[in-house]
Amino acid sequence: MAAVVAVAFAFLIMFQISSSPTADPILLLNLKGCDASVLLDSTKNNKAEKDGPPNISLHAFYVIDHAKKAVEAACPAVVSCADILALAARDAVALSGGPNWEVPKGRKDGRVSLATETRQLPAPTFNISQLQQNFGQRGLSMEDLVALSGGHTLGFSHCSSFQNRIHSFNATLDVDPTMNPSFAASLRSVCPAHNKVKNAGSPLDSSNFLFDNAYFKLLLQGKSIFSSDQALLTNPKTKALVTKFASSQEAFEKAFVKSMIKMSSITGGQEIRLNCRVIR
Repeated sequence: MAAVVAVAFAFLIMFQISSSPTADPILLLNLKGCDASVLLDSTKNNKAEKDGPPNISLHAFYVIDHAKKAVEAACPAVVSCADILALAARDAVALSGGPNWEVPKGRKDGRVSLATETRQLPAPTFNISQLQQNFGQRGLSMEDLVALSGGHTLGFSHCSSFQNRIHSFNATLDVDPTMNPSFAASLRSVCPAHNKVKNAGSPLDSSNFLFDNAYFKLLLQGKSIFSSDQALLTNPKTKALVTKFASSQEAFEKAFVKSMIKMSSITGGQEIRLNCRVIR
């Protein structure tokens, strides 16, 4: 019976994701939200994580809602929202042509979600020291940092997250000199200095609906989006890993799976929610 439920559960999540073309896989790769705290709605007395500045563009929460509703109908109060989130992350990657893996289950859901805690998320402007410290605080290594950064092979970024690289970079240069000139010009055309288009931005790599190692190849060509991407080339160890993953998709996928399992094991929940948006 348990095996049947597990197979049905995986199928339900895959169906929900595959039928939702706007679902953002990067939503599922959230360092803080491993206890599903990112799924909780704000209340009149509390602004939740999902409404914090770094998460304001996250969407497709309904995908998780639908999966949770289906699972509750089949197996009430047994499967946590945190497990659904981890499985959905795996399936989003697999449906995008990436690896599949066995997700450890048994997580509990968190009861606290604070918008202020999103300040702990790695920012797109972070340098390598800040990234190393941020990941290290969660027990994640330099290899985890580079492998999980490869998640930028999927998704989209609004102009505000990389504006610092293409306009007024510093006192003497308008554009980050480490950026490929033609690539910078294309970003500047989409995101002018006084951009007024609300949803203007750029895919995170040239094959943003396909899970591959193009992110690393583009990074070595000066065609990365974020300062935090470029920062990976400023440290010998992380640069060597970028080069390794750019030359071998197999090596990248193996490291990515290992790091995803490690990251999704960062827990601290206390309950199994019946509705992923509210605590019990």
